[in-house]
Amino acid sequence: MPLFSFVLRRILQMIPTVVFILVVTFVLVRLLPGDPASAMLGDRAIDADVERINASLGLDKPIPVQFLYFVKNVFTGDLGTSIALKLPVTTIIMQRLPVTLMLTLMAALLALILAVPLAFLAALKREQTADAVIRGTFQVGLSMPVFYVGILMLTVFGATLKWFPVGGYGDTFADRLYHLFLPALTLAFSFSAVLMRNLRSSIIGVINAEYVDFARAKGLRPRIIMTRHVLRNALISTVTLFGLQIGTLFGGAVITETVFAVPGAGRLMIDSIYGRDYPVLQGLTIALAVLVSLTFLATDIFQAWLDPRVAR
Repeated sequence: MPLFSFVLRRILQMIPTVVFILVVTFVLVRLLPGDPASAMLGDRAIDADVERINASLGLDKPIPVQFLYFVKNVFTGDLGTSIALKLPVTTIIMQRLPVTLMLTLMAALLALILAVPLAFLAALKREQTADAVIRGTFQVGLSMPVFYVGILMLTVFGATLKWFPVGGYGDTFADRLYHLFLPALTLAFSFSAVLMRNLRSSIIGVINAEYVDFARAKGLRPRIIMTRHVLRNALISTVTLFGLQIGTLFGGAVITETVFAVPGAGRLMIDSIYGRDYPVLQGLTIALAVLVSLTFLATDIFQAWLDPRVAR
């Protein structure tokens, strides 16, 4: 019951968050320079055509009225029609968003695969050569921007060694995994560095705790001590950090998809910004913000499972 009450409270807390997301999205999109009518009609647009386009999009109405229509349409599932692509925004997002979700999920899994075992090794070999090498290598990942790492991997593993394709998405599931591996590894490089440093510090703190010494004194096997007592408690702060970094991961996907020519939501957002495609920008921002909020919710639930005191 405490866990159920905790989940219910977190879901209710998401309501004002969603409302705030709608307000910020609506305002920020309209602060962009230029207007969609001029972007649609080009440099030779005349005032009459601009007024006609603005009227058809509802942009000639007062801002409060535009916002009320915007909120109504969002909650009815109508995100409008793309100015550039002439397609429903919901349809476009449903086509592009799975690509970004797959890329982000692959990056998160790769980051965990890299961070968890290496964090254990670095913590157990504290202040030794292995610890210094691991921390030094991951420090490189923290110090280089995502786009630079992507260009390096694209040049070395794609163009030079030809181990991976230099762009695209593929048709079959296996082909898509193959195409997305390099951009996912690019995202995972810096993400795993953050997770590894945090988990290493947590393991060092937990491994010297009294309850771990008590478990050793009871004669428990080292594997049970490390998995049941050390890892479970050390993961609490890392799970929180993992959830907080998901938003950064989505932001990195925008750049990575552009570098690797991946037809995902990130690349669509860049194209929409240049094209002043208000409906697509609003729809993508809302979709990504809701996904991040759901990730925070899942993170809180998992953290409450690891540490039942959180749910109280």
